[in-house]
Amino acid sequence: MEPTLHSATFPIVCEIAELLNSRGWTLSTAESCTGGGIGHALTALPGSSAWFEGGVICYANGVKAHLLHVPEVLLNKYGAVSEQVAIAMAQGVRKLLETDISVAVTGVAGPGGATPEKPVGTVWIAWSTGQETAARHFHLEGDRDQIREQTVVQALQGILTLFA
Repeated sequence: MEPTLHSATFPIVCEIAELLNSRGWTLSTAESCTGGGIGHALTALPGSSAWFEGGVICYANGVKAHLLHVPEVLLNKYGAVSEQVAIAMAQGVRKLLETDISVAVTGVAGPGGATPEKPVGTVWIAWSTGQETAARHFHLEGDRDQIREQTVVQALQGILTLFA
């Protein structure tokens, strides 16, 4: 029986599992605005321990800086919700957990925390390998739960788009 998971994520996770297993790759996550939602989606698939090493929920800037080695200068200059920080988070978790690829998310899920420059729904997602790191900006619509769910889907879909 298929786990009770959002119908939008389970098929994507199955494709990710197939991709990673076929290449012998491992995956890690660094999650801020999703609070572990990506890891939850990945581990809903039985056998995910073969390719998913783990993740870091790095909601606070101090965790980003101290655990993932995101330079504090980036946090101060660009803010936690930025391309630069998303990239540093992805690189940091990949190195920390010694995985082949990683995904990192940071954003403003709301309802508070927004600024005119970074309104609710502003999200940065980065994906990293040992050779390259790519980041993408999203402006997602909806309430907090909808923004977080869309972020999980975009993060997972990006793995397939970039690495398949």
